[in-house]
Amino acid sequence: DIRRLDRILEAEGDTVNRYRASKQADALMLGYLFPPAELARLFRRLGHDLDDETWHATVEHYLHRTSHGSTLSGLVHGWVLARVRRAEAWSFCQEALRSDVADIQGGTTAEGIHLGAMAGTLDLVQRGLTGLEPRAEALWLDPAPLPELSSYSFTVRYHEHWGVAMRLSPGRLRIDVPESEEPPLRILLPDRAVTIEPGESCTLELPPS
Repeated sequence: DIRRLDRILEAEGDTVNRYRASKQADALMLGYLFPPAELARLFRRLGHDLDDETWHATVEHYLHRTSHGSTLSGLVHGWVLARVRRAEAWSFCQEALRSDVADIQGGTTAEGIHLGAMAGTLDLVQRGLTGLEPRAEALWLDPAPLPELSSYSFTVRYHEHWGVAMRLSPGRLRIDVPESEEPPLRILLPDRAVTIEPGESCTLELPPS
């Protein structure tokens, strides 16, 4: 197991800094902090082009050079892969969820639970895997393909809409908006926009992965 590549090399009197390798996400933290479209806009302001092909190649490059020796690494890579719509996002999510339950790093849980990873996995499931972005004009969604997962659901508050229920299953997204006197809820997906009245439900067919 080379997850803790840094410790292995240190025990040999070496350092990971001499190699094109990392125990956790470094450059790909950009993909955790910003969605691809926003990242491309930031690069354009810096005078560089970052198209989808370049970003996907960047993700692939670093994915093969990371040993995931930090519990936060699975969390970050889960976000990044969800945002480029790769089904492997779920395997990284599972790894982050299991980090303390199964003590996957072989003893570090005894030193203290990984609170950042625990809280981050909830955020990953609610926002990362769904592509959920609350914006002023609408609630944006871009669910990642998750073939291993039968379904899951959660509720969110958006503006004054309390308890908006969302259920994701393979190829389908159901949204229930509770009764209220508020204006209709506007939902934006990459390929369409829908409006749901309070007290109504909407089931959306999702494009195949």
